[in-house]
This record gives sequence, C-alpha cells and structure tokens, in this order.
Amino acid sequence: MEANTQITDYLKRAVEDGASDLFIVSGSPVCEKKEKRLVRMDDNMLLPDDTQRLIDGLYKLAKRPMDRFQQRGDDDFSCAVRGLARFRINTYRQRGSMAAVVRVVAFEIPNWLALGIPAQVMDLAELNSGMVLVTGTAGSGKSTTQACIINRINQEREAHIITLEDPIEYLHRNQKSIVSQREVAIDTEDYLSALRACLRQAPDVMLVGEMRDHETIRTAMTAAETGHLLIATLHTKGAVNTIDRIVDSFPSGQQGQVRVQLSMVLRAVVSQQLLPGINGELTPAFEVMHMNSAIRSLIRDSKTHQIDSAIAAGGAEGMITMDQSILKLYKSGSISKETALNYAENPDQMGRRL
Repeated sequence: MEANTQITDYLKRAVEDGASDLFIVSGSPVCEKKEKRLVRMDDNMLLPDDTQRLIDGLYKLAKRPMDRFQQRGDDDFSCAVRGLARFRINTYRQRGSMAAVVRVVAFEIPNWLALGIPAQVMDLAELNSGMVLVTGTAGSGKSTTQACIINRINQEREAHIITLEDPIEYLHRNQKSIVSQREVAIDTEDYLSALRACLRQAPDVMLVGEMRDHETIRTAMTAAETGHLLIATLHTKGAVNTIDRIVDSFPSGQQGQVRVQLSMVLRAVVSQQLLPGINGELTPAFEVMHMNSAIRSLIRDSKTHQIDSAIAAGGAEGMITMDQSILKLYKSGSISKETALNYAENPDQMGRRL
C-alpha cells in the first residue's frame, strides 16, 4: 500500500475512534490513545522501514521538506486533511529509527460549554490588558482552552489578535477581529524574535504558545505592561508552581524585581488537568486564581506557599482551587470517589471531605 494512503487510513481511523493521539514507533504496532489508554490499531509490528515509510507519508501530506528533522533529529509541524481534521505532528529519532506522535485537532473550535470549561475562565476574554497564564501538564487541554478564549474575543471584540504557536493547532477565521497566526520555524525564527516583532504590529491581544526561557518571559511581561492582553502557556501544575517557575527562571539578583513586576502585570492563572470520567470520557478540572491585593502582596513578599489558602478563600471573586474543582466534579457525579482521591492535591483532606 502507498505510504500516503496508509497513513491517511490510520489518521481517518483515529478521528473516527475519537482518539487524542497516534503513535508510530518501531517495535510496536501503530497505537492510538483513547481516554488515556493505548489501543493497538492492528497486529502489524512496525519495523524501521515501516516507520520511515509512514513518516514520509506525513511529510508528503504536510508538503514539508525533511531538512529540519534530518539536521536536528526531531521536528514539529502541523497539517490538515480535507474533510477530516488537523493534526499536530512531532517526529523524532529513537534507537536509530524514525518515530512520530500525531495529535488529532478538530477543524472547528469546540464549544466551551460541552468541554466543561467554567464561565470564570471564559470571562478572561473580557480583559483588555495584563498577563493571563494557562498552565498544566502536557496533554491537559491548555491549547483548547486558549483557543476557546481567543474565539470568544474574535466573536465579540474588534481587535488585532496575534498568535505565536509551534505548531499552529486551531485555525481562527476573522470574525469581528483580525487574527494573525504565526508558526515558529515557518513564519518566524523563534518565540522571542516573534514576540519582539509583535509589539510593532499594533496588537490588542497576543497569544504565546510557550514561554521557554527568561528572555521570552521578560519580553512577555513588558508587552503585558504596555497595555496589551497577553495569554501564554507554561507546563506547570498550579498557580504556586507557575509563579515559582517564572521567578526561578531569572538569575537570583533579578528575582526581587521580577516578583514586583509579576505582581503588577499578572491578571489570572488557570491550571487544568484531565480526569477519567464515570462515562468513560475525560473531564477537565480547573484551578482559577485571579489577582487581588492579598495575592499581589504574597508574590511581592515571596510568600507564594500561602497563595493556595488565598485562592480557597476567594470563591466570591471567581477563584477555585484544584481540590474544590475535583470535589465539585465528584458531587455532580462526573467522576468516581477513587478518581477524586487519586488526582487530589491533598488526598487526606479530600478523603475527609468525601
């Protein structure tokens, strides 16, 4: 079978099965991930030649040269298959053979209500300036949450929205806003140079797919200080870890100044994770921290360990801790008691509440 046809068949089946990811690795059949479980798509054990043929097919579908992969040993890109879906692809070498992980991304931006995203997260679209951080581990749904917030702004405001992504996942059509989507390594060299250029492109809203180093973080904070709304991603779990990660990325002599700057520019931190639901589907749990004078003081005074208590007490301001969110999911019948205990930040306290 021709490589293009074979890889398209696998992609089609992954979409039909509702899989989140597809794995092409030598020494195993092609597998798909459904509800955090790996499922073999057939019994054909892949050899290095097989993985190379399938990955050649992915590059042909994307109409992308393999130069970057051959130089670096890994590559990130995306492609669309007409009438099927978009796919975010990471190719890499392992044990001398080619391998790939393919993330399935729907063409249409999902309905936030159907996904279980809380209204207080969607209300962040109403902010006009400052920094909003969407955090969580890999595969926790951060990109989808960001896409829903950007889509809300696009529907309701006349703004210039610039997204910097690696690679682009969801495509935004111009509605009330103009949306410029830039892909790292194709439209721009890297996040830092794109972010610096972004400030000369009359943006109202900026989305940064990932803040990877202190230079990018510093530029992002400066952009948010100058009257723009900046939404960014960090691979951290919880507001406290997020703030500590940002501060710790700077040299020790600059950390006091960064705490002060962060306390002024930060507007909200949303942290999320996906939990296995009773109905077999993944259910999101969210921690939401909005800035108030108490949390600003805790960040400035390096007392981030007290922030969790401030979030727990901030329900009237739209705040919720991860454990409060998990408890809410359990009480609504969305998740089991076992799942609530397994994913709780404080299992002992969760056990007493249950």
